[in-house]
Amino acid sequence: MSGIVPVILCGGIGARLWPMSRSQSPKQFHPVASADSLTFFQSTVQRHRTGGYADPMVVTAAAHVQTVQRQLTGLQCEGQLIVEPFARNTGPAVLAAALAIAAEDPDRLMLVLPSDHVISGDFDRIVSGARRAAEDGRIVLFGITPAYPETGYGYIVDGGTFRHDAALRRVASFIEKPPREQAEALIASGSAYWASGISLFAARTIIDEFRRIDPKTFAAVSLAFETGERRAGEVHLAGEAFRHARAEPTERIVFEHSPHVVLAPADIRWSDVGSWTSVHGVGQPDDKGNVFHGDVIATDTENALVRAGDRLVALVGVPEVIVIDTPDALLVTRRGRCQDVQKVVEMLRRSQRLEASRHRRREHAWGRSMILMRSGGLDMVMLSINSGTTITLDPEAGRRLIVTRGTIEMFDGPWRRCVGPGEQVALDSLQPCRLVNVGAQEAEALLMTLRPTLVPAQQHGRSQHVS
Repeated sequence: MSGIVPVILCGGIGARLWPMSRSQSPKQFHPVASADSLTFFQSTVQRHRTGGYADPMVVTAAAHVQTVQRQLTGLQCEGQLIVEPFARNTGPAVLAAALAIAAEDPDRLMLVLPSDHVISGDFDRIVSGARRAAEDGRIVLFGITPAYPETGYGYIVDGGTFRHDAALRRVASFIEKPPREQAEALIASGSAYWASGISLFAARTIIDEFRRIDPKTFAAVSLAFETGERRAGEVHLAGEAFRHARAEPTERIVFEHSPHVVLAPADIRWSDVGSWTSVHGVGQPDDKGNVFHGDVIATDTENALVRAGDRLVALVGVPEVIVIDTPDALLVTRRGRCQDVQKVVEMLRRSQRLEASRHRRREHAWGRSMILMRSGGLDMVMLSINSGTTITLDPEAGRRLIVTRGTIEMFDGPWRRCVGPGEQVALDSLQPCRLVNVGAQEAEALLMTLRPTLVPAQQHGRSQHVS
């Protein structure tokens, strides 16, 4: 019996979890709890690594390929990547994964999983119980027994007994984010479930349904897959074809129109962790209901959530508060107002603020970069380079490098030189420069750039690696 392929979708941004989550570093790649815990993505991978599963297939954006690879390596896990040139919602992403799986075995089962949900309970047992239905050509949707009338979730309405399997139910209808009165009525009826976004089916089944229901999207994704670039363990979809796919979720394209859908009720603890209130809900509270991560002290405070960064956070008499501290942005809000955090993100985007899209501190395959200052005509970035790794800087006028720790070997144009602690050099403004940490320990260097206000405009060029 072949293992089920976990198909993990890594395309979301998570704007309501700003300032932790940003477009260039979305929430799925951040720790679930403390800084040393697994990320949301890694937790999803780990949840499905038993004997009943194959290696995962991850659908992600080109900007996140290195992050996915690094986090899989951290788990000592192999995986195949489907790389999207741009986001087209979950429908095209699921179809692309199905085409990749069907190329080897059309009857292989695939379990589609959002990368940023938190689940506790024996979910694998529920998946195993639905396997036969999926092998028989059914599309199994996992519905969560609702705990309260949530208006931010979609609902699946129970349509009665599924005669082929007593553990499954027919689907009567789908209801997307109902108003509170309707959500309360759905809960009271006892016949509705939260739509988890998790589904199980054979690759052949979902491909056939896309071909029948939305032939244009099927043709676009198929062409993008067939003409895409193949690399080791990666398929990069062709952008010109992929842009013609319908940018809608799989639920809207296929599930709402397919006679093959069935419901698998799941009485487990589940959260899509879509807001800071949700993060508080999945945390481990103290005896006053507070969930603290990092260096936090509090007095006369209840039901608070604090994620401290590099400094102490102290609370005095502020119940129901949420404090999220990062090196370049601090969020302070209250429980119940967390859905409005995305309004701040929209304001930052309109102002073209850097904080909307990326963090001051970034992780790279070669190490880390930290923006120390970006003011007027001067940029200062601290580079932390892992032992034995290489970073390439694009040519730009007005750049100098000061090594603060370790020994770095520089290659710029035809020149090769070693630079040690306290030494500084001007970088070639016409040739790319490679920095190699030849030491056994992490090396650090300060990269300073005089921007166009202080250097001739015709010499300007931007480094894509560290700016």
